[in-house]
Amino acid sequence: MKIVVLDGYALNPGDLSWAALEQFGDVVIYDRTSVDLIVERAFDADVVLTNKVPLSSSVIAQLDRLKYIGVMATGYNIIDLEAARARDIIVTNVPGYSTASVVQLTFSLLMELCFRVQRHSDAVMEGKWAASPDFCFWDYPLVELSEKTLGIVGFGAIGQGVADVALALGMQVMAHSRTETDQSHRKNFKWVGLEELLTKSDVISLHCPLTPQTENLINAESIRKMKSTSLLINTSRGGLIDAKALADALNEGLIAGAGVDVLRQEPPEVDHPLFGAKNCLITPHIAWATKEARGRCMQILIGNVKAFSKGAAVNRV
Repeated sequence: MKIVVLDGYALNPGDLSWAALEQFGDVVIYDRTSVDLIVERAFDADVVLTNKVPLSSSVIAQLDRLKYIGVMATGYNIIDLEAARARDIIVTNVPGYSTASVVQLTFSLLMELCFRVQRHSDAVMEGKWAASPDFCFWDYPLVELSEKTLGIVGFGAIGQGVADVALALGMQVMAHSRTETDQSHRKNFKWVGLEELLTKSDVISLHCPLTPQTENLINAESIRKMKSTSLLINTSRGGLIDAKALADALNEGLIAGAGVDVLRQEPPEVDHPLFGAKNCLITPHIAWATKEARGRCMQILIGNVKAFSKGAAVNRV
């Protein structure tokens, strides 16, 4: 069996090992693969592993030996599933590996918006504290989260993890999801409709998948329903937000701030509207990328390939 990894660098820039794959066959690993090189590199592969390199119907049609596609991530919208199913090609993903890390970055962005830790530290290093006439100073408004209301859109494992941390901080939590499971064990929690979440939340955190129904969920109209003091966090998918509408809202003071780890196009265009927006934090899609999370991703990936090799595929999509 020949295994081709199309874009291995993001998952493993050198601090993990691909060695476990070698027990299943011949392995060829590419750090990155452009779309025009996919067929050339994978033409004789039985197994293709990809993180963000798309496999379209036209590409799949040219890979005669292909039997299995392993997505090295949770999202699998890069694969033409209809084309794969038509060929009886098994497609799997890697669920659940980054929950703890995504929750951590969600609150990293939120805490930074509330206390501006880095900017205050920079100001101290620049001598502003030493020159202060008072024993302390701050250049930005400071926000306490206790008793504030957090609205969570999407309540899978990550959304629930965010709720746990928020409740530990003394926040009130409301959530909106396609399915409302029993959450009676959580105090200070309630299910709400999207409009109530938008209008009553002090912080809104997005943790839902990108679908035709959720694309541009945050747009000019929905932003107008939000509090002027509200903060928006997105560690899910960039397409959930109309970036131009959010940039305009931030610049006009319609909401107080935003922290995002994902954008619709990645890497983004150099003139992305959020780059010049006020009170906006942007991290380069790093929520999933702690070594611990990537290590779990690698372990699950190896398990997926092993299960496929034994004729009992797991984590099929």
